[in-house]
Amino acid sequence: MGSIENLVTQIQGLSGSIDDIAHLHNILKVADESLHAEPSALSSVLDQVDPAKHSLGYLYFLEAFTSGPVSKEQALTLIPILARFINCCDAQQIRFAPDKFVSVCKRFKDHVLLIESPLRGVSPMRAAVRKLQTTSEHLTTLHPDFLLLCLLSKSYNIGLSVLEDDIFDVDQPRDLFLYCYYGGMICIGQKRFRKALELLHNVVTAPMNAINAIAVEAYKKYILVSLIHYGQFSTSLPKYASSAAQRNLKNFCQPYIELATTYSSGKIAEFKIYVDTNREKYDNDKNLGLVKQVVSSMYKHNIQRLTQTYLTLSLQDIANTVQLGSPKEAEMHVLQMIQDGEIFATINQKDGMVRFLEDPEQYKTCQMIEHIDSSIQRIMTLSRKLNAMDELMSYDPLYLSKVGRERQRFDFDDFDTVPQKFPI
Repeated sequence: MGSIENLVTQIQGLSGSIDDIAHLHNILKVADESLHAEPSALSSVLDQVDPAKHSLGYLYFLEAFTSGPVSKEQALTLIPILARFINCCDAQQIRFAPDKFVSVCKRFKDHVLLIESPLRGVSPMRAAVRKLQTTSEHLTTLHPDFLLLCLLSKSYNIGLSVLEDDIFDVDQPRDLFLYCYYGGMICIGQKRFRKALELLHNVVTAPMNAINAIAVEAYKKYILVSLIHYGQFSTSLPKYASSAAQRNLKNFCQPYIELATTYSSGKIAEFKIYVDTNREKYDNDKNLGLVKQVVSSMYKHNIQRLTQTYLTLSLQDIANTVQLGSPKEAEMHVLQMIQDGEIFATINQKDGMVRFLEDPEQYKTCQMIEHIDSSIQRIMTLSRKLNAMDELMSYDPLYLSKVGRERQRFDFDDFDTVPQKFPI
């Protein structure tokens, strides 16, 4: 216990300048094993250290103190302590020991899940993400945990605040897979299907040596969201997708591939039969809610096709063509689509006729000009970033050595022009 008291004194005296904190970090690394040897003795010590002023020392104590298994009752006691530290700790200090900070934050996440109260973890985990980030472009290993808590607590808007960042710096591939997968699900919850498709697409096409479960689940949702948003789905992956994804993804998602094929026929009765036949599979995958949205979207996309052919059409004709039960049901679908901005039309209640209109947007309002300007600025920033990354890659030793090997392997200019089989 005397050594711990001595350590507390050093923490209190060496938490000022950067040089002092660096020296303190070396002391704490040496003492770390002894702290884990007697974690129960640290309970009273935590009250002697200020988590805001002595963040690095407090982090070492807290990580050791919370290292063992906990019950629900213990989790209820620890959660306020962990949340207070995460919210008030000094970002500059905790970055000296990022692994310790990540460990503490993940335990905090586990504790709020243990007591089945994910909402209590959302705000502290967002603070943790921001404190661990070196820049807003940095994807930390805490991003997926934060998004998971947002999903489980249905705090979709808070999750979206982090998903708006452009990510260029990734520590671990698994973090990127989970970040995009959970982010895609949050966007689905907000019906921001375009952004959801972008994130799920990143999972499906990310480099991978072998198929992983995250990519398979993302591909299933990617198919469903494509049908909901676009009314179609292409089974061919882009060329930049990994060969593992190209070869194997479809094999794990056959009920979804077949669903897309049945959807493309436009025959709602046949589509519903297929959905009912495979209902249990979609339910087991926790995708039945999305599949139901796909069924609803089929009516919507069939109505949208009518706008390309007709200027006016009766509600009865729409109901017959789209296979709805009655003109009233057709009217409800059309009204909802008008409200959502998916079609432009007016309904004459007297004679039950629908008149389809052109898009009224003239693209000359102040709001639209600001939107276009913002998009241009973002594209210019992205272009500069890509140019900088391209320049860095152009003299990266690992990249150059790989290019050299590939060039030697595939450059046939030195061979004669007679067709031959090369051992590539």
